[in-house]
Amino acid sequence: MPLLTRPFRFDYAQKLSLLATVPLIVAVSAIAVLVAVQSRNLAEREIKALEHQLLEAKKDELRNYVTQARNGFYFIYGSAAPDDQEAKDQVAQILSAMIYGEEGFFFVYEYDGTNLVSPRQTGMINRNWAGLTDSAGTPVVDELIRLAREGAGYHTFLWPKPSTGEEALMVAYVTGFQSWRWAVGTGVFIDDVLASVAASRAEVETRVRRTFLYIGGITLMALAFVFGSGLVLNVRERRLADAKLKRLTQRVFDAQEEERGRVARELHDGISQILVGIRYAIDTARRKLERQDDTARASLDRGADALRLAISEVRRISRDLRPGVLDDLGLGPAIRALCEDFTERTGIETDFSTVVFRNRLDQNAKIALYRIAQEALTNIERHAGATQVRVDLRGHKTGATLWIMDNGRGLAMPRDAARASSGLGLRNMQERIEQLDGSLILRTPRAAEGPHGTVIEAHVPLTHLLSPADDTPPPDPSQDTSQNTRREKDPAA
Repeated sequence: MPLLTRPFRFDYAQKLSLLATVPLIVAVSAIAVLVAVQSRNLAEREIKALEHQLLEAKKDELRNYVTQARNGFYFIYGSAAPDDQEAKDQVAQILSAMIYGEEGFFFVYEYDGTNLVSPRQTGMINRNWAGLTDSAGTPVVDELIRLAREGAGYHTFLWPKPSTGEEALMVAYVTGFQSWRWAVGTGVFIDDVLASVAASRAEVETRVRRTFLYIGGITLMALAFVFGSGLVLNVRERRLADAKLKRLTQRVFDAQEEERGRVARELHDGISQILVGIRYAIDTARRKLERQDDTARASLDRGADALRLAISEVRRISRDLRPGVLDDLGLGPAIRALCEDFTERTGIETDFSTVVFRNRLDQNAKIALYRIAQEALTNIERHAGATQVRVDLRGHKTGATLWIMDNGRGLAMPRDAARASSGLGLRNMQERIEQLDGSLILRTPRAAEGPHGTVIEAHVPLTHLLSPADDTPPPDPSQDTSQNTRREKDPAA
């Protein structure tokens, strides 16, 4: 039951396959329907034209039969009087003998409906058939007489076939002998025409079905190709993603090991040595106190100074791992403190500037920009050989930008460029900014910026800026934002 109530969700590969196949299926279905409709319409027009041609040929044939028959006995009819019974009997005998084919014959009806000639259905002779209709209710004899009275014409009706007795559609041509008041004509069954038309329609349906099968086969092959390509692409992308994840995981492990090694070195080379010195100072002071030596106070003072130095080192290491000022005061004061510590430690002149802007960065953006600034200053200290660094942090209508420039060696030499492109620090900076959908640009200074050095631009999009309602109000823009203001709430945080 939970399987029935749980909503079905597509994964990425299924969504990609649907995106590729649904338009294809819709397009192919529309093409198939359009082809079928157009084919049927065209075939129907051709079939109707064929049917019309066949019927006209039949009608012409009937008219020729009647004309020839009339010419054959016109010498009798033309000179006979209206009441010349002998002439009528001669013409009736001639018409009775004129049978053709398996079903063809001539018929004669008087205008009152009495049949005079029906050689293939002799039971109808000398009987009045006025009012006779076929099984569909179509008048037969009365309509033939009406056409004869008007001169001549064609009539279509159902009539039993002499050979089988089954009804079939017949086309009859009748003409009038007005002086004798006779309706003389002949007919032909058109079931062969109907069979030809039905066969043509069946052939059209067969072609349409075959076309549908062809289109369906092509569609299935296209779908198979799309699914196969999607499967191959999905497997390939998954392998690439797995490989990238492995490399990323390895870099994370490498970064962790490097950070642990750095902390271990600082603890061993800094705090550990200081603590050993404190221990020796305390032991020396204890022994002097036991001897009541007046110089014991000096040993204790040295130990106290070393202890203060150890506390300062612990705070520095803690600040490098996670600066408290970043959480307490914001990004601007944190980067300013980082620049001041960098200047104090390296002697490189560092100029930091920022501007007030209303929106504030979210926590992820602040951490990323701080780590990028920290990594950039570390690279400058180790590799650039610079004497001056400029750092700028500001917000604008598209987001926020951290700009760092030094006047060091730059990336003009191939070795430096290769080292910068393959270094772990630059990869970490790139990956941090990519997590925020931002951009990281590493370039040489422009003419107005300086003759040499390196410029790093980290841009965070507007989506990582919080509105003033989401955080505490920013400080008054009239307040001092110079480097000497240490404890202000950072406007760029």
